[in-house]
Amino acid sequence: MKKLFIGVAFAGSLFINAQEKTKSSSPITFGVKAGFNATTISRNDEKDGYYDNDQKMKAGFNAGVFVNIPVAEKFSVQPELLFSQLGSKSEARYRNSEGNQTVTVEANDKINLNYLALPVMVQYNILPQLYVEAGPEFGFLLGGKSKGDVTITERSGNFTSYQSEKYSDKINMDRFNRFNVGIGVGAGYYFTPQFGVTARFTAGLTNIMKDDFDAFKARNNAFQVGVAYKFK
Repeated sequence: MKKLFIGVAFAGSLFINAQEKTKSSSPITFGVKAGFNATTISRNDEKDGYYDNDQKMKAGFNAGVFVNIPVAEKFSVQPELLFSQLGSKSEARYRNSEGNQTVTVEANDKINLNYLALPVMVQYNILPQLYVEAGPEFGFLLGGKSKGDVTITERSGNFTSYQSEKYSDKINMDRFNRFNVGIGVGAGYYFTPQFGVTARFTAGLTNIMKDDFDAFKARNNAFQVGVAYKFK
């Protein structure tokens, strides 16, 4: 939480500094935005002949507000406050053999992680209606849910048995770091002075799991596309 406050304070200082610079230039504008998330969690699990963990993209959404603060003729700073759904789908397979007995475990899991995100983007206008952007994103984990199924297959000689189970549970918040940091790059195009489309990729920089609970490192990654509307 302390780090999130530091991020907010950083964004606030940019806002105050930009206000002083824009008194005689382009006006500060406020807006709303929403869009689609395609997200994954990158992990450093080891893969070998007995264990494999395949991460796949998960769909989610983002929505929130922003303020665009011109700081020079073609540059502006845009802090945003978003609700953003991150996470991933995974297919894991584990096999263990001893003598004539083989046990195979197959698991399909989808984890949804809900964040309050504060991106602070520096934007450069290539054209009046077209911009590119880059900047940090600070996030605070609000909660989440994990659901999926597990199938266990046991083979011993000519005998085979199956066990299958489905689950759906809230995530154990004690296993996750509440604060998340990423770096984003993107672009946007405004068809009118008010309405535009946006695209951004954000790569996680910090481990979302606590070291006390998990040996592997995991980071959020998100590709976002959406629409934005600036108020006059």
